[in-house]
Amino acid sequence: MVLEEQNVMFLLRATQHAGTENVVMQLCEILRPLVNKIVVVSAGGFKKEKLDELGIKFIEIPDIENKSLKTISSIMKTVKTVVKDENITVIHTHHRMAAFYVRFTGLYKKCVFINTSHNTFSNRKFLTRYAYKHANLVACGSMVKKNLTDVFGLDNVTVIHNAVKPFTDDIVPDEILLKARKDGKYLIGNIGRISEQKGMEYFIKAVPDVLSVHPDTEFFVIGSGEDEEKIKDMAKDLPVTFLGYRTDIQNLMSQMDLIVLSSLWEGLPLTPIEAFSVGKTIVATGVDGTVEIVEDGVSGLIVPPRDPKAIAEKINYMIDNPEDKKQMEKMAGERYEEEFSFDTLAGSYIDYYRSL
Repeated sequence: MVLEEQNVMFLLRATQHAGTENVVMQLCEILRPLVNKIVVVSAGGFKKEKLDELGIKFIEIPDIENKSLKTISSIMKTVKTVVKDENITVIHTHHRMAAFYVRFTGLYKKCVFINTSHNTFSNRKFLTRYAYKHANLVACGSMVKKNLTDVFGLDNVTVIHNAVKPFTDDIVPDEILLKARKDGKYLIGNIGRISEQKGMEYFIKAVPDVLSVHPDTEFFVIGSGEDEEKIKDMAKDLPVTFLGYRTDIQNLMSQMDLIVLSSLWEGLPLTPIEAFSVGKTIVATGVDGTVEIVEDGVSGLIVPPRDPKAIAEKINYMIDNPEDKKQMEKMAGERYEEEFSFDTLAGSYIDYYRSL
């Protein structure tokens, strides 16, 4: 593929998937200087100002998970119109329903068709095989590739790990975190969408067992989501502060002592990579792609999912063993540079596009 001649359309569902949105923004930044044109087609929630800066057109569509006939008709019409009017030559989807629209409309016959899978799943097998049959498949991690091949019988899958940019800005003190630090607190953060997937309830349930050993500990949840009220209610009598949805994740992580990821399933989560990029280690559940990033006892500590006692135990270990924690932080930084840096992602995707 001669990149300079390509008009690329990214098709995704960004409304509830900040991690996917982040990857697409990275791809926009990587490919914009190399291709002729990029158009992003998605439900809302995108960083439109950044797209404007890059000279990238954004077209909003209804949520692609909505299966009403009216929505399906609207999305099909919009996608076909964009491909025609913008002379799209490459369609890169980031959701299986997005891939479904490319297959169902026959657009895969007119354009190079790429799909990046960001998670593992086992439902909707017929739909998944149908949607991905003619796509050049990218998996964000080895477990995601294994999921596509073993569960859905798909091949032609290339692994390109997610990545984050290095944090090169000055740290901007957050007033809430700064106050906790001045009060002598040990700061522990959990970053992610407040949903079933992220297992926030098990993080909250771990808090009392940490406090019983280390009372000068404060906990922070960064994110929002459909389970927010439920989790806030669970934490109402605990030293847990909800900071809401934030875009300065690395800045906030830099001001914390320890990061926790309590997910019940993951494709290849950004949270450990973001933590590693600012020299922080992590206590994380040993699910799917997380164990591709975090090596237990080397760059962080792994615990079983749905086990608040284990989460508390490992948090207490980190607090009680600062030298071990410091060594894990060193190894976490090295792991980031070797495997999950933005430069590695950029090189991998540019090579992949050119190979098609």
